[in-house]
Amino acid sequence: MKENLEKNYTEDPFDYEAVEEVLERYQDEKGALIPILQAIQEAYGYLPREALEYAARQLKTPLSKIFGVATFYAQFHLTPRGKNIIRVCQGTACHVRGAAKIMQALREQLDLDVDGTTEDLKFTLESVACIGACGLAPVIMINDDTFGRLTPDKIAGILEKY
Repeated sequence: MKENLEKNYTEDPFDYEAVEEVLERYQDEKGALIPILQAIQEAYGYLPREALEYAARQLKTPLSKIFGVATFYAQFHLTPRGKNIIRVCQGTACHVRGAAKIMQALREQLDLDVDGTTEDLKFTLESVACIGACGLAPVIMINDDTFGRLTPDKIAGILEKY
């Protein structure tokens, strides 16, 4: 079966090697769909449709089931994401202290909507319910770095670091 699939993809530029490695790693584990999707996303940075279709065929699982799991959990992303993920806290403390102005400054400087990614794949902008740093409100995180007590005029300097 594997040989037939490889023949079908000879003209397809998508690299299935990472998917193959993931599927081999989990081949004897029942109920491993979520770890499989996590590993595929780690390899590509998101869940490419081609990878999901290939995994569905290899796992003999309907694509609709795989797509259902991938869209149910917020951790999975079906489109490419930026190298730097910007999370803007919208919790109560951040909201009261100006999170909307921070979000607006980010949207303007990056020319993005919320949940958008810059064309150069440098930044993805997300809104999150709470970061857990209420004493520093308003707060954003870029990757694992936290920035607090923000004002819109501080945004440009922060973005320059990335």
